[in-house]
Parts: sequence; C-alpha cells; structure tokens
Amino acid sequence: MSAWTAKRFWKQAIAGPCDGGFTVTLDGRAVKTPAKRLLVLPTMAMAEVIAAEWDAQQGRVKPETMPATRAANSAIDNVAIQFVAVAHDLARYGETDLLCYRATGPQELIDRQADAWDPLLAWSAAALRSPLIATAGVMHIRQPEASIAKLTAQVHAFTPFQLAAVHDLIAISGSLILALAVTRGRLSLDEAWSLSRIDETWQNELWGVDEDAAALESLKRQALAEAARFFVLCG
Repeated sequence: MSAWTAKRFWKQAIAGPCDGGFTVTLDGRAVKTPAKRLLVLPTMAMAEVIAAEWDAQQGRVKPETMPATRAANSAIDNVAIQFVAVAHDLARYGETDLLCYRATGPQELIDRQADAWDPLLAWSAAALRSPLIATAGVMHIRQPEASIAKLTAQVHAFTPFQLAAVHDLIAISGSLILALAVTRGRLSLDEAWSLSRIDETWQNELWGVDEDAAALESLKRQALAEAARFFVLCG
C-alpha cells in the first residue's frame, strides 16, 4: 500500500519488528514509501513515532503533519539510493561553513559572532580534529584539506537515516559544524538554533521583527527540531 493514501481507511497503526528492522502496519498491511519500497526502520522507537503519526490522521492524510514519516521515506527512497552523492554535497558545507564567515562591522556584531562561534571552531579543531579558518567578509577562503577530509569522513559515516536528519540540520543552520555538534551532544537544539541566527537576531534588534520573516523563521525552527528528534530516533 502507498504511504500517501489520500484518505484514512485503517482503524489502527501498529509498530513492530520485520525482516531487517522494524515497520508500521495499518490493519496488518505494511506501509510502503511513495516509491513503493517497504518501510523498514532502524529502531522500534522510530516505528512507534511513525505509527503515532499515522494514528493521528483523521480524514485526509496530511503528510505535512508527519515529519518522521517524511524523513524515513526520504532516507529510503532518496538518501539510501544516492548516499555517496548526498554525503559529498553535505560535506562540502564545511568549505563554506557559516561559522567561518564573519561580519566586517559594526564591532558589536563582530564581537558577538566571535563569542558565539569561536568556541565551536575550537571544538571542531579539538574534538573533530578539523580546524577551520575564519575570515571577515564573504570572499571565499580555502579551508585546510586535511580538515575537509576528516569532516567528509564523518559525514560518510552516518547511516542513510541519520544522514536524512543531518541534511536538514545542515541546510537549515548553514553550518556543518553546528550540525555535527548537535549529533554529538555538544549543543542542544536551542543552542544550535540561536548560534545559527546571530545575524538575524542582530537585524531584528536594529530594525524590529518583520511578521512574515518571523513566521518563516518559526517554520525553520520547527523543522530543525524535527530533524534533531529524527536523528535521536535513529538510535
């Protein structure tokens, strides 16, 4: 059966073991991904969360209210199929990491970025053995090849399910280092979000909060939280 049936027809969604891992069944019928692959999950915890998402559907199925299901589908239908390419693209964020490109002024913003981001670059150098160079302005700076190689190896070490979560952690924050810090427990979700929004917070303090921009930021914050939770569910 398709994972994106337009209308609810089942009475109960149940998580349970299957060949190769865990899955979700709807009245005994196995859920499949949009590409018709079996929804084989790495942990029972993930299966239980996805089953709860299916059980919460009333009437028309709304994929936008099923973040764990969407992430699992992406891991199976997309990431696992083209793992090397996805991992390579994500690792390249280390070459232009948000934490490495600093404001040229005013001094208060320069200091704020340094206070917030320097400790993370120090952590990258010590814990990840991947020192990166910070620069003022937006002109591209070449990072140490050895550091990029080590960061690339770390990204490739994730499972397809983990990489599906890491993809959103990186894309939303703009920083490979922040994403890795979240996966390793160095940063909480709230800390990572705040560190990724130094510039936006500064602009809001100067000019006030734009309602449309704030609504978009709220959606990004929610998506970051969902990605962090999905990574934990990978076990």
